[in-house]
Amino acid sequence: MGDWIAFWNSKHAIYVNARHRDVHYRRVAQDILVHVGAGARILDYGCGEALHADLIAAPAAQLTLCETASSLRAELSRSFSSNPRILVRSTEDVAKLPDGSFDLVIMHSVAQYLTLEEFDGVLALFHRLLAPDGVVILGDIVPPHVSAAIDALALLRFALTNGFLGAAVVGLARTIASDYWRLRSQLGLTRYSETETVEKLSRAGFSAHRQPVNIGHDPARMTFLAKRAPLSSENGSEGPSAASGEGAIADYELGQIE
Repeated sequence: MGDWIAFWNSKHAIYVNARHRDVHYRRVAQDILVHVGAGARILDYGCGEALHADLIAAPAAQLTLCETASSLRAELSRSFSSNPRILVRSTEDVAKLPDGSFDLVIMHSVAQYLTLEEFDGVLALFHRLLAPDGVVILGDIVPPHVSAAIDALALLRFALTNGFLGAAVVGLARTIASDYWRLRSQLGLTRYSETETVEKLSRAGFSAHRQPVNIGHDPARMTFLAKRAPLSSENGSEGPSAASGEGAIADYELGQIE
């Protein structure tokens, strides 16, 4: 994931203009908000710029924004320094937190940048950090059949609805010559079918199901809700399977636009 972290640490142009950036993060925050209970302790893992994190934090007891890219953490700290409900932490900081620290754990549009092994490690961390009755939300999981054309069409529809269609057309053309395109061409994205995602979560100790609608603007991608699986009658324990790294299938498809 190192190359992707360097990309997100840079001044990239993944959003075609300020309007795109604003409505993207507002849409994600509004979609997440319907899952937030009053007084919840929330972790947003790999939160990105999280421009509208204050919407999610409003009903919560505390929202922890976890981001690997140091430049994004610095910007988040500046943006939300006056909000006592929002904390900004690194992945290393979060890994040191005690068991059961969160009622809701969110990871949106991150899994595609992780290797199979990295994703297994993150799910094991979530299982440890989640309260007994807590919920994990995995958003924007990319299925194997979703092509660059489908992603691009979703962006154009979102742009038309939100008033930046012209900029989106130019931005899609510009993406072909960008560092993002180069990285996707070299590294690809990790993709999972619905069945593979549920099975991967099951091996990590969760009971999961797909939501009818994805979080964010792309309806071809998938969102899953997961809870701790019931205690096993065979071994009297719950938690990640010893074979959690096996069986998940990722399709690395090259050169596609997010």
